[in-house]
Amino acid sequence: MNYLAHAYLSFHQPEILVGNMISDHVKGKKKFDYSAGVQKGISLHRAIDEFTDNHPATHFAKQYYRPAYRLYAGAFIDVVYDYFLACDNNVFPTENVLEDFAREVYQVLEDHYSVLPERFQKMFPYMKKHDWLYNYRLKEGLEKSFGGLVYRAAYLHDSATAFDIFNTNYPALKKAYESFFPDLKIYSLDRLDNLMHG
Repeated sequence: MNYLAHAYLSFHQPEILVGNMISDHVKGKKKFDYSAGVQKGISLHRAIDEFTDNHPATHFAKQYYRPAYRLYAGAFIDVVYDYFLACDNNVFPTENVLEDFAREVYQVLEDHYSVLPERFQKMFPYMKKHDWLYNYRLKEGLEKSFGGLVYRAAYLHDSATAFDIFNTNYPALKKAYESFFPDLKIYSLDRLDNLMHG
């Protein structure tokens, strides 16, 4: 999953949120440099990623991206899932609810800025300025996210194809999200409960 899902699946717990958001920037034993709460957020992030990768709906959705993007197919699906999450009326009933949620997340990250990894610190002003979390709900935002993914990837050069694949296969990708996300939410709540009390 991408940033919006990891933020949402932190369930309004600040330290869990911080760990969940920074996990990709924390390698190996660096995890133990953080507070117990942030470490749990990092563990939750990794559990979410593993569950996502192994879910049948994700395997189904990846087939649309694999011919053009091979090993990066999963990364594109993560972005696609965030678009559908941002547009999911069961999660964010109105645009204002999503806006408020995005502001809450940025504030928590601001409050914990000093403990964020350096690469995340450098990225965060752009995330906030361009309101990445809110803009996932817009097709233009999705298109930009695809562009960012290609820019950061070593062997990719074309994001227009990814957007074409999304538009062409929209109903099937939406159906994959709808069969996947409720399972992920249940799993994440259970995993968080185990981390907090296990």
